Amino acid sequence: MSDQARPLTVAEYEPLARARVEPGAWDYQAGGAGDELSLADNVAAWNRIKLRPRVLVDVSSRDLRTSAFGVALDHPVIVAPTAAHQLSHADAERGSARGAAAAGALFTLSTISSVPMEEVAAAAPGAPRWFQLYAPIDRGACRALIDRAVEAGYGAVAVTVDLPLPGNRERDVRNALELDLGVHLPADQAVDPDTGIVVLPTLDWDDLDWLRSVCPIPLIAKGILRADDAARAVDAGCDGIWVSNHGGRQLDTSITAPEALPEVVDSVGGRALIVADGGVRRGIDVLKGLALGADLVAVGRPVLWALAVDGADGVQRVLTILRDELSLAMALAGCRSLADIGPDLIA
Repeated sequence: MSDQARPLTVAEYEPLARARVEPGAWDYQAGGAGDELSLADNVAAWNRIKLRPRVLVDVSSRDLRTSAFGVALDHPVIVAPTAAHQLSHADAERGSARGAAAAGALFTLSTISSVPMEEVAAAAPGAPRWFQLYAPIDRGACRALIDRAVEAGYGAVAVTVDLPLPGNRERDVRNALELDLGVHLPADQAVDPDTGIVVLPTLDWDDLDWLRSVCPIPLIAKGILRADDAARAVDAGCDGIWVSNHGGRQLDTSITAPEALPEVVDSVGGRALIVADGGVRRGIDVLKGLALGADLVAVGRPVLWALAVDGADGVQRVLTILRDELSLAMALAGCRSLADIGPDLIA
């Protein structure tokens, strides 16, 4: 895609992607649960937050560098795990990983990947990456996935804790969607009989304790919206808390990440890495997430849009837009580095 034809904003990729993706696949990627109130509120919640910028600060240069579990990152914008990138582009997760690496962004691979984790790692050698885990009930199969992720160079495991059953995803029911569970889960993995989506109805705190005992790399609990759950997860040995309502796809009317962040940060800030996602469309959203206490801010659906429109180059472009918008927002807010971004910026 020529520079002149490229979208200027993340949001401009959405209609272009919709025209390229098969309608049932689009509904799977775009949809939420129930009346999709949380889906819409994920975007609106960032817009409700107002900023109180500083002035007369020399912001001629800004430093966006950070780190996660000792790994240096060029900036705090990362890729959230999303399933089945093959629905967007033939390069699938390989293209997404290459695009993320080119933009200096950490990439999180979903268990429901179209291609094996080893192929994704090989597509972007040396780039920072995490593995998102839907924990198989069979502990042997679960441990095998963790061991594979470690061997393939994934730097952390983000275990999803908010999917005992799939949310009421009515678009998928209407479309009679049959989702391929990808290449990682065992053939006997429990799935929802109506949608074919993976279910984890028995996953509990004892399982989290066991996961901590067998995972030799940092472990992140993904899908937490409450301070008490965050504290319990950290007490169980989790190294990170991922604040998320699963893209509005689980319990409709759940609170959003920016609404949940303050209490989670008050509970575990300083004891765990904090990641937030959901509805991020602007670099200013990233700034707000950092000001609310997140260490990293993740983006999901826009990566799929960009992949559908322009493959790995599109993914690189979307993440670069967010990075550059964050840098500009920092300048206008009077922040020279991420360390200058704090709760005093929130009005």
